Amino acid sequence: MTGELEAAAADSITDVFRPRRKKPFDKQGQPCANCGTTLEGWYCYACGQNADTHHRSILHLIWEAIEGMFHLDGRLAKTLPLLLFKPGELAKDYMEGRIARHVPPFRTFLVALLLFIFAAEHAIHQIKHHEEVEAEQRAAELATPEGRAKEAGKRRAEAVEVRDESLKEAASDRDVALKDPDQDKAKVAASYAEAVQKVQDRYAEKIARADAIEKDPKVAQELAHKLTGKAAADQIRSLSIEEGPDALGAQAQAIAEDSPHGRPVTRPALTSSETKARSNNTVHFQSSVVNGNWLKERTAKAVENPDYYLLVMFGWAHRLAVLLLPIIGLSLAMVYVNKRQYFIYDHLLVATNLLSFSFLTNAVGMVLPTPLVAPWFVLLAFWTPINLFQTLRGGYGSSIFGALLRTFIVWFMSAMAFGILVVGLMVFTLSQM
Repeated sequence: MTGELEAAAADSITDVFRPRRKKPFDKQGQPCANCGTTLEGWYCYACGQNADTHHRSILHLIWEAIEGMFHLDGRLAKTLPLLLFKPGELAKDYMEGRIARHVPPFRTFLVALLLFIFAAEHAIHQIKHHEEVEAEQRAAELATPEGRAKEAGKRRAEAVEVRDESLKEAASDRDVALKDPDQDKAKVAASYAEAVQKVQDRYAEKIARADAIEKDPKVAQELAHKLTGKAAADQIRSLSIEEGPDALGAQAQAIAEDSPHGRPVTRPALTSSETKARSNNTVHFQSSVVNGNWLKERTAKAVENPDYYLLVMFGWAHRLAVLLLPIIGLSLAMVYVNKRQYFIYDHLLVATNLLSFSFLTNAVGMVLPTPLVAPWFVLLAFWTPINLFQTLRGGYGSSIFGALLRTFIVWFMSAMAFGILVVGLMVFTLSQM
C-alpha cells in the first residue's frame, strides 16, 4: 500500500503543478487510435482516449518537466491561497459543487501528506545528525583535561543545587509536621534525620562520580559513549522493575544524569505518611511488572535499532493519517447534525482541507532553519484553530458564537484522536521490534 500511495501522490503532484495550456487541435477527421471513431477534439467522444500521440524528444520532455514544475499558472495558484487564508470560501466552493476551478481536495490531501512525511523524515535525520555531531564534540572535550574538569565542575554544581533544594524540602516537611499536634515529634525528628542522611549520601555519590570523571580519562570516555546504541539498550534492560517505583525512579534518574542532555531532578524527601502510602502502592505496582518487562525489552530494542523503529513507524504513519479523515468528518457531522443540507461527503471534503492545511504548514516548519522552527510552530498554535474557525464560519455559514463553540469541540476531538493514534502507533511499532 505504501508504493500505491506514493505513486498516486507523485502522479497528483505532476497534475497539480502542470499548467493548463491549450494546444491547437490538428487531427480533425482522423480516426481514434483506440476505437476508430472520427475525432472532433483532443479527446474521443466515444471512448475518451486522448488523441495526442505523446511522441516527444528527450529535450522536449525535460523542458515540459521544468515548465510543469515552475509555471504555477494552473489551479494550484487559485487553491493554495484559499486553503491557507480563506478556507471558508474554499470549503463553500467544494460543498456547492464548484470543484473544477480548484485542485481536487483528496489529491491535495495526498500531496500534502506525502510532503509531510518527507519533511518529517528530513527533520529526524537532521536531529540525528545534530546529536551525532554533539556526541563527537562531547567525546573530544572529555578526552582533554580541561574538558573533564569542566564536566566535573558542572556535575558538582548540579549536585550542590539538588542537595540544597532537597534539604530545603525536607526541612519544610519537618516544619509542617511539627505544627500538627497529632504528630510524634520524636518520629518527625527521626524521619527528618533519615531524609537528610539520604540526601547527603546521594550528594556524596555524585561528587565521587564527578571526581572520577575528572581524574580518570577512561571513565570520561565511557560516559561520552554510554548512552548510544547497545549501551543505552543494556541500561534500559538493567532497570529493576520488581524492586518497586522508588528503585525504578532512582535508576531512571541515574540514566538521565549520564545522558548528554540529562539534568538531575530534585526529588523531595517523603514524609512518614507519604512513605506509608508509597509502600501500599508498591503492591499495585508489582501487578504491572509483567507488562513493564515487555515494555522494557521492546524499548531497549527500539533504542538499540532506532533506524528500524523509525522505518516501521513511518511505514504505518500514512495509513493512520488517512484515519483522521473519517474522524474529523464525523466530528463535523456531529456538530452540524441539525443542518440536513450537508451530507457526510460534504464533511469529508472539509476534513480534507483541514488536514491538507495542517500537513502543509507543519511540513514547512520541519524544513525551516533551526532559529525559525520555534516561532513558526508558535504561529501554527494560533493559526490552525483560526483556520478551523474560518472554515466553519465561511463554509457552513455559522454565527461567530456557533463557529467558536464548534471550533472548540472539533479541535478537542481531533487533538484527542491524534494523540491516541500517535500513542497507538508508537506502541504498535514497539510490538514489531
